[in-house]
Amino acid sequence: MHTSSPFIAAFTRLGQFLRQFPESTGPHSGTEDPDVEKLNKEYFQGFSEILEREPVLNPWFTRESLMKALKGIASMLEVEVLEKWLNPYGIKPIATEAQFTVALVLAGNIPMVGFHDVMSVLASGHKVLAKPSSKDDRLIRKVAEVLSGIDPEIGSRIQFTDDKLSGMDAVIATGSNNSARYFEYYFRKIPHIIRKNRNGVAVLSGLESEDELAALGEDIFTYFGMGCRNVTKLYIPESYDLKILLGVLDSFHPLYQHHKYGNNVDYYRTIYLMNQVPILDNGVLLLKEDTALASPVGVVFYERYSEIGFVQQELELHRQEIQCIVSGNPEIDGAILPGTTQIPMPWDYADGVDTVRFLMELA
Repeated sequence: MHTSSPFIAAFTRLGQFLRQFPESTGPHSGTEDPDVEKLNKEYFQGFSEILEREPVLNPWFTRESLMKALKGIASMLEVEVLEKWLNPYGIKPIATEAQFTVALVLAGNIPMVGFHDVMSVLASGHKVLAKPSSKDDRLIRKVAEVLSGIDPEIGSRIQFTDDKLSGMDAVIATGSNNSARYFEYYFRKIPHIIRKNRNGVAVLSGLESEDELAALGEDIFTYFGMGCRNVTKLYIPESYDLKILLGVLDSFHPLYQHHKYGNNVDYYRTIYLMNQVPILDNGVLLLKEDTALASPVGVVFYERYSEIGFVQQELELHRQEIQCIVSGNPEIDGAILPGTTQIPMPWDYADGVDTVRFLMELA
């Protein structure tokens, strides 16, 4: 591998290692890279065992979800992608004594959700002090172990803790709206990025093809809808027949067999019916008319519009609550196509805050 950046070389190698798991059931038989073979001998079995245990320890982390997360991360760890991400910053090596310790309070809603923050701190040349969620602390630790095997210097800049955070120079914390208020107060005296609840929304025109609606289903159902990029709110034309959408989304019905997800659908169905709240129901998803953006797991809210200007105003009004917008309508600024919410690139920063720029300005 020819690259002038030790960071890019190390993370590209990590991507090669991680890519094997979604693509095959064993070490990639086609690899001729001796460095990857060496990693396989040392880490493949242990990594595979974690992937096998994870759905037992956290039932929301199904094997399908784990593979999807690894595939998404691996797609970021291509040489061309990493160079496109980092080259504009002109990052220079930092002397050890000039490195800052950046505390990361990691979420645990979807597998490896904190990976991008870890990667960003390491890319900027600083040190990671990570406090992972108890729901997602095993995979991220194992990935750090593999990374240490690839590049000991980078690995030496990663530390995990389960204790109260202390001794940090800056903080990036992700949590709920309630925890964000605590974080804002607790970390008020040091540089920080505090992330709150955000959700994905979709704006339909009524002209979407079945393939586009099926792709929207991926945006709704991937990770059971628990990610900040999952679509939880639909804006639809006044005359739109939601039964068309529900018919396409019938293909996701096997998700209902997942006991936790199925219990969620049953619970909210019961609550809505008891309170005589009108809903549409295809067995795997409930659609409820509601002006709110954040819906419960197993439910998507919708709101009808007669003019696209109304939607544009709503999106602007609620931009602090929106992580991404799905739409094929060119009048919706910053929208992405259906089916792409869960494959962000490194430059698709959470909450639109440039993490690397924040880290570079710490000095």
